Order: sequence, then C-alpha cells, then structure tokens
Amino acid sequence: MRDLILTAREAVARTVNAGLTLLYWEIGTRIRTDVLKEKRADYGKEILHTLSAQLEKEFGRGFSQRNLAHMVKLAEVFPDRVILQSLIAKLGWTHFQHIIYLDDELKRDFYAEMCRMENWSTRTLAQKIGSMLYE
Repeated sequence: MRDLILTAREAVARTVNAGLTLLYWEIGTRIRTDVLKEKRADYGKEILHTLSAQLEKEFGRGFSQRNLAHMVKLAEVFPDRVILQSLIAKLGWTHFQHIIYLDDELKRDFYAEMCRMENWSTRTLAQKIGSMLYE
C-alpha cells in the first residue's frame, strides 16, 4: 500500500510540475510577443514590474518580477512548444531555471537531454554544470 501511495504522489507531483512549467512557458511567450513585442531593455523592466504587481496581487508571489523574467527567458530559449513538452515530462521548473541561462544552445540541449535521460535531480544538474561536464 505504501508503494502505491508514494508512486501516485510522485505521478501527481510530476503532472502538476509539468502543467506549471507549460503555463510559465505560455506566460513567457505571451509577454515576449504581445507585451514586449520581442524587445528588451528598460521598457521591458517597467512592464514586468507593473505586470508582476498585478499578478502577485491576484495570484501570489509565484509571479514576481524575477519569475516573470525566468518565464520570458524560457520562452526565448525554448521557442518550440513540441520540444518543450517532450522535456517537461521529466524536467521540473527548477531544472529549467538552471538550463535557460546557459549561453550556448548546444550546451543547453546537452544538459536538458542528460536530465531527461538520466533523471537528474536539480542538485545533480547544478553539480554537473558546475563541474563543466559538457566542456
């Protein structure tokens, strides 16, 4: 019984995390295309600040300016929803927060694929990036 309960809990947690990551990507995509119009700089900071204040008031702290910036970055480095969906089955939001700021596309793809194949925790991912495994 214990194993059944634990397995079900893990499956639910993975499903929720995948749903949230996809939501964050959709928010990031919408901000990039509709709000920022593919631009950045000071204008974007002001928009994120204002939008964050509105969203936090209604939905809580998960929509801070910093998190919105992560969402925009996710949409920027993973513009293809199909590719993202293949990854979110195995990678959580915190995995993506580590991967999206890697400057090289091949490096990002390498670490994302290794996480997916090897089922790395975010701690393991951070250690592998820190040890320069890709290089």
